[in-house]
This record gives sequence, C-alpha cells and structure tokens, in this order.
Amino acid sequence: MTDPVPTTCMRCAVGCGHLQLGVDSGYGVGSVRGDVAHPVNRGLACQRGIRESADPDGEWLTRPLVREDGDLHPTTWDVALDRAVTGLGAAAVGDPDGVAVLGSGQQTNEAAYALGKLARGGLGTRFYDANTTLCMASAVRAYYDAFGSDAPPCTYEDIDGAATHVVWGANPAVAHPVMFRWIAESARTDGSRLVVVDPVATETADVADDHVAPDPGTDLALARAVLARVVERGDVERAFVAEATTGFETLADRLPDSEAAAAEAGVDAGTVDLLADALADPTLVYWGMGVNQSVQGTDTAAALIDMCLATGNLGPGTGPFSLTGQANSMGTRICSSKGSWPGQRPFDDPAERRLIAEAWDVPVDRLPDDTGPGPVGTLEAVDDGPVEAVYAVATNPVAGMPDATAVRERLDDAFLVVQDAFHTETVDHADVVLPAATWGESDGTTTNMERRVSRVRPATDLPPDVRTDLDTITTLGERLAPGLFPASDPEAVFEEFAALTAGTPADCSGISYDRLDEAGAVRWPAPDALSEGGYRYRTDPGGWEFETPSGLARFSSAVDGDLAEPTDDDYPLTLTTAREADGYNTGVRSRGGASEPAPRARVHPDTLAEAGVEPPATADGGGDADRGGDGERRAAATLGSRRGAIPVRPEPDPAVPTGLVWLPIHHPRTNEVTLPATDPKSDEPNLKQCAVRLTPGAPEEAVPGREPAAVDAGVSGGD
Repeated sequence: MTDPVPTTCMRCAVGCGHLQLGVDSGYGVGSVRGDVAHPVNRGLACQRGIRESADPDGEWLTRPLVREDGDLHPTTWDVALDRAVTGLGAAAVGDPDGVAVLGSGQQTNEAAYALGKLARGGLGTRFYDANTTLCMASAVRAYYDAFGSDAPPCTYEDIDGAATHVVWGANPAVAHPVMFRWIAESARTDGSRLVVVDPVATETADVADDHVAPDPGTDLALARAVLARVVERGDVERAFVAEATTGFETLADRLPDSEAAAAEAGVDAGTVDLLADALADPTLVYWGMGVNQSVQGTDTAAALIDMCLATGNLGPGTGPFSLTGQANSMGTRICSSKGSWPGQRPFDDPAERRLIAEAWDVPVDRLPDDTGPGPVGTLEAVDDGPVEAVYAVATNPVAGMPDATAVRERLDDAFLVVQDAFHTETVDHADVVLPAATWGESDGTTTNMERRVSRVRPATDLPPDVRTDLDTITTLGERLAPGLFPASDPEAVFEEFAALTAGTPADCSGISYDRLDEAGAVRWPAPDALSEGGYRYRTDPGGWEFETPSGLARFSSAVDGDLAEPTDDDYPLTLTTAREADGYNTGVRSRGGASEPAPRARVHPDTLAEAGVEPPATADGGGDADRGGDGERRAAATLGSRRGAIPVRPEPDPAVPTGLVWLPIHHPRTNEVTLPATDPKSDEPNLKQCAVRLTPGAPEEAVPGREPAAVDAGVSGGD
C-alpha cells in the first residue's frame, strides 16, 4: 500500500488537512482521514468532508461531449477543444464582451488565477464572475468599505479567546462542523456563551444559550437597533473609536430609536438589550448567507462590523468574522482578477492595469474597464447582447442562480461550454462538455477563510479522458490568445500569481510550494519566506493601521430599506433557503445522478393548516405514505412565486416560524422560485427572502424521484 497523501479538504472553507489514499487498482480515492500534522484542524475532520472526498454520489463525467442533432455525444478531446475554441472565438470577434466566463470557489488557486487571466487578459471580457459572488460578495464589499481590504481580520486562534460568540444568519453546526466544534467548546467555558440570530431554530440555535428570531429580511433593522441601544446606554468604546475609526458621529446621527427599530425587526426591547449586553464582553460576531444573500446584504454586514467597532471588539479574541461556504472562495477573491487584480490590486487604478498588462504581456487596452455586473447581470446580458457564448467552470448556474427557468433559457440561447467533474443540470444545456478532475485528483493550492494557503495534492492518477481544470484552461487560453500561458504546471502558475501580489494587502510572495510542504499552511499576508499574517490591521505595540486612505477604519451610514419582495394577498408567505447537512453547493456530490423531484419544505404546522395543506400521513405516524409502490416519494403541495411553481414535500416543523417556508438551497428546483434582485453594492442575489404561496396538490410535472441517502455531518478525531 502507498503512503497516504497529505492534502486539504475542499468541502468547505475551514481548510482541514486530510490524508488520502488512492484505491489499490484503477482510479479514485480509497480512504480519507484527518491529518494530525495539519496546523488548521490537527486531525479533526467532518464525516461529510470525508465521504464527499472518498465516495461522492455524483454522476462522473468521463469523456468529452459535444452536441449533435440536439443530443450530447461522446467525442475526443481534440474535437471538443476545437468546437469550444471555434464557438468562444467566434463570439469574441469584434467584441470581447461576446464571451462570458463563470468561475468557482471550488477551483485551486492556480486554476482560478489562470481562468481570470484568460477572461481578462486573453479575451478582455468584462462579463466574468464566479459563484463566490452568490455567497460572499456582500461581506467582501463591507470589509472593503470598513477596512479598505477584503477578508476577516480574525483567525481561528481568536475563537478560544472570545467570551461571547454571536452567530448571525449562519448555521455552522451544519455548514462548518469542525469550526463549530471550536466555537461550541469555547462557548461552554465559564463566563462564555453562544448567541444565535436566525429566524429559524437551527441546529446551531439548538445548542445556543440564547436564540434571537427576527422577522425574515429584517437583519439590518435589528443590527441598527442594537447599535442605537449601545449608543443610548453609553456603551460605546470611545477611546478605540477616537483612535482607530472615522465616521462614528455620522453613523450615530442616522441611527433610529432602538425600540422602533426592534419593532421593525419583530423583536422586543429586551432582546435588543440581550445583544447589546453580549457585545460588552470580548465578542466574535460571525455571519453567513443569511446576511449576505440580500438586497441589503452589504449594509447589514457593514452594520455588524459597526457593532464591533463601536464596542471596541476588534483585536485578538474579538471582531467581525464572515463565514465562507465554498472551499476556495478566499483564493478566488485574491487571485482570479474577478473584483480586483491579483493581491487586491484596485481594478480601476491605471498604474495597476499597466502592471498587470506588462506581467501578462498583453495590450493594456485589452483589459476591461470595469469588473462587470455580477453573475446575474452576466447571464441577463445574453438576452439582448453582447454575450453570445458562456464558458462555465466548476459551477452549476442552472441550479445555483435565482430565477433558474430564465437562466436555463438564456443558456440555451448561448453557445455554452461546461467544464466540470460531474454531470450537473447545466451540463444538460451545454454545446461542449469538458470532463474535469476533482478532489484527490488535482495538484495545487487552496486558501481557507482565515487566509491560510495550503496544498492540494492528488492521491490517484487521472482517468484517461479527464484533465485538470488548470490543464484545460491553459490549453484553451493558448489557442484563444497564443503566448498567454508561458507556464502551465501548477507550481509555475502559483509562482507567477504570488509574484504579482508582492507589496499588496494580500501579499503571497513569501509563500512557495516548498514552504507549504514544510509548514502545512501559511496565512497571508506573507511578504517573505519567514513571515505570515496574524490578526489583520494590528500593529506593534497595539496600534492600528487599516488599508484606507486615512489609515482608519470607517463606520458605515446606511439606513434600513424595504424588503426585496414583500408578501401580499396573492403571495402571503415568505420563502427562505438554507443548507442541509448532506448537501454541498448544488448537491451534485451528495444526491447522485438523479435528485428528488420535490424538495422538502419545512413549514410550521399552523402555516400548513392555514394553507389547507395536509402533510403526508402514515399509519404509524412516519413519512412513507407519500411514496409510490417502489418506495419513491411524491409531492403533496405546490410552492409558487412570481417566477414559477414547483412541487414540494411539506414537513411540519415548529422550528420554522409561522408564515415562513424553508427550502434547501442545494435542490435543483429551489431557485426556480427565488428572486433575481441583487444588492446594488455587491451584485449578490437576494436568495434568502421572497414572497410565495403554498397550495395543496402537486403540479402536473411532478414525478417520483429518488430518496437521497442520509449523511452524518458529525465530527471525528484523526488518528
């Protein structure tokens, strides 16, 4: 048996070290366990990360495919690449914006960097984005607005030092099991506590000391109520505010009356006091998609940062900590030229544009003038131009984007190249399909949510007709823009990227493969081979220096706005979406080649009764009466919005408040009903709130599907 290969789990952004063994014969990963030598997790590993690395349920893509006479057929790589180059090249003739490129937080740093280089430097398109914008863009914009730079200032080491943990609009017990273990253990110590803010009584709320349940879509109103109460009580940390921040007086003048704002959020004054009290101790404030995926996502994230600044909760053991979902969302942000040039170089700075153009050896006027409209706007540009072709890498927009029916129609109108390891809903609409390597098959690096870069290594050879993302991107890039990729092996591409970050806020120039092999993981900024980042913006001896023109952290001044889509008589309920323990992104690794046709809809029993919907009944009180003779589940209700209607399996659940319907974000039909409205500052979609109605009976198109396998998302120790 070969030695286990040290690598990094690519299931979520915690960045746990894994040890993987290839199968004895053939291709694939035979076993996975936590790596006790890795500095992030010290051997801990969640069962979901282990299972989805070693034995994903997805339908593998093993051959290139091209569309002929309306159907996809296996072909050779030469034919598939020729078809892709011809289609993409034709769309870019005369207008580089004829091609849209969609990347992913599931790629390695090297592949993400190469894709951005191809999109921005090879094609010159402004229509380039990644599915990271669907989950993290609002937090990113809020960090930039406050600190002048992206990424949490906190690190995992700060979790033990916090007395209070406030988890707002996130469910780390499900989404980040290893990290949640650290949070829960810290909160159990004497004098510590865990406070959860979420309309739903989540798995995280189940173990919290306090659960605050605001009305859906009112997070900004609640955060501003807490800020107002802190000011009213005289609990502002005036010395810190005066030393390290600017804009506080403007913020204070725009704050509402705390009781009025509390009422708007659907909570009482005592609840606001509870949150204000929590901030009096050393506090970490974590937030996730429940905050970011809103038309007010940036402003709400900014208000949570304001809460930390106003109470002096910045520094070791404290601070604003956005929880990242996808494994390499952070790496995509710092290296892919999506919202900034590598290293967070400002996109609109002429000097930075010249530097990038010279490094890539392309004309500076080929680089687009702006970063583009985000993924929703990118696909909307198919409707009336200029986008005529789409290149999608490791992403599934048909299932992951809001208003999915419109997304399908747009992709059918475009020439579509899909590069993925698994058969996704988007593959079904492709003109060319390029099979890609997945976890355990790829070489490179990734970056976790606390800014640590670590190695990704293959534990198995590639199947004969599968290529890595980096290989395919550079091959296409050389044919579309000859000379763009003088180097295409992972280490050389990483060195090129790292050199471009020298002297930037996200400096990775002191990181190398050799250093990662020795250290396991290195946190940026790392400007030389001996240094690495700690708590951001902290200077010795105890001062502060932010990446803003003034060197001070900036308070926001946003005011609460209206819901993106309020309920009314026709659509009286509110839809929210969230992760399930056995789901990953759009679920292609966990639900197999076929999905349950009707997602489960968690609904309060009183809401079901008012809608006249009977939950599936069984003789023994279980949930099998809605199954056909073959044991497959059938829908019992229809969930409709102004975008469409889908079959659902209603599940009575008092953990969901009345008037709310909960759907899993991973299910491929969920986004047929969600709203394509976006945050005007971040372009992130409003995936967490829209108006819906629930009616008895399934739509005509509902057909039986397959029961998904249960997955244990618990945490195990390494050995």
